[in-house]
Amino acid sequence: MVLIVDDKPENIYSLEKLLKLHGFPVDSAASGEEALAKVLKNSYALIILDVQMPVMDGFEVAEAISGYSKARDIPIIFLSAISTEKKYITKGYSSGGVDYVTKPVDQEILLLKVKTFYKLYEQKKDLHDMQTILKAEIEYRKKAEAALKNTVSEFRSTLESLPQIAFTATQKGNLEFVNRHWLEYAASEKEFPVNHPSEKPLEARWKAGIQNCKPFDFETRIKQKDTGVFRFFLLKATPVYEANELTKWVATLTDIEERKQDERKKDEFISIASHELKTPLTSIKAYIQLLERIIHENSGKDVMQKYIERAQKQIEKLNMLVTDLLDISKIESGKLEYHKTTFNFNEMVNHAIDIIQQTNKDYHITKLNEVNVEVYGDESRIEQVVLNYLTNAVKYSPVNKNITVELRQESGNIQCRVSDSGIGIPSDKLKKVFEKYYRAEEASNRFQGLGIGLYICSEIIEGHKGFCAVESEEGKGSTFYFTLPVKNEL
Repeated sequence: MVLIVDDKPENIYSLEKLLKLHGFPVDSAASGEEALAKVLKNSYALIILDVQMPVMDGFEVAEAISGYSKARDIPIIFLSAISTEKKYITKGYSSGGVDYVTKPVDQEILLLKVKTFYKLYEQKKDLHDMQTILKAEIEYRKKAEAALKNTVSEFRSTLESLPQIAFTATQKGNLEFVNRHWLEYAASEKEFPVNHPSEKPLEARWKAGIQNCKPFDFETRIKQKDTGVFRFFLLKATPVYEANELTKWVATLTDIEERKQDERKKDEFISIASHELKTPLTSIKAYIQLLERIIHENSGKDVMQKYIERAQKQIEKLNMLVTDLLDISKIESGKLEYHKTTFNFNEMVNHAIDIIQQTNKDYHITKLNEVNVEVYGDESRIEQVVLNYLTNAVKYSPVNKNITVELRQESGNIQCRVSDSGIGIPSDKLKKVFEKYYRAEEASNRFQGLGIGLYICSEIIEGHKGFCAVESEEGKGSTFYFTLPVKNEL
């Protein structure tokens, strides 16, 4: 908008008519004071200012306008009927004007000047608007960049805190960031870990996996730098998309060595269990066939009784195997039940000794210390533990057939210790004997068993707030014991 300032209405009228005719928006003021008031309120592209006005002349108005931060850049064209001497023109420019036009006004020249200054105003305004937009864009980009840096920092901190090996890669699969665990297996941050020689190189498998641009996973064995040992890992990779465009990959390598070992143990256990179950079944079948033949031939009761007893032993062995299998299944599902009552611990141990002694008459079982105490628990389950200890003592003492059962009472606890003079256990294997499916290699080649009996024992005793342990020396025998809290002394 153009502001016309003149104390003569006829001058204002003629200029308004000229400018409006050519499409310029126009405002007017009849005095310097009115002009200053309007400049403070409105925004103008150009001011056409008469020099000769009462109270405040045009030069004074221009100087006042130049003091306003809002209006100091508005171009001013002075109109004057006085002499065009140099001093007046100079004063006009020094007061803030950009041009000086004398009266009578040449309308074409004035119109040309107005168009020029208006165009400059519009260009300046466009430039200012563009600068404002650019400034806002720069600020937005700065904030976005800062936010992105924070996000990247937080994301990398998250990857660093993971227990797995974690890394990110570019769209083409090139390594971008790796967490600290990476260097436990890789030579540098830009190299993939070395995997097992029997496998395709890990980097090649990785590059092949990203070709479909979809999540993928595979198992691999990679070598630990410090030990040189190959461990099983599961690699899982996920593509990251932005605006439907794949920008990077995020992947983890999770150590599954223990899981693979458990799988191997379970496979071995199934194989052993199948064999162990088949052996007594085959024996039972054979004894029954012999009994049928004896009955048919009427060979005599003594022979029949012998084979019946042997068949019963095999049935009892089969029953124990099935019981162990059922117990471990219940333990794994959290459904092993206890029917707890108060019972005499000493009597329970005596009963277990009698059972083993009757079925193993060539062994000598000695009991030390008749300690009469009551225990609150599942009597049949705790007896199962004592029977297991005694059965193992018999099994692993094929030469020296002396077994000792000792009861100890101390600090509100009762301890039951079963000692033999058998083959013993190597020191490096002692910590593993109560693990599920564990069987010492040396013993597994000579003795039958599923490798779950002691694991079941430890679960039963822990279910009664006690603990199991073993003391052993290879070639000199073993002592298995458990400790339980005592309810009260008798």
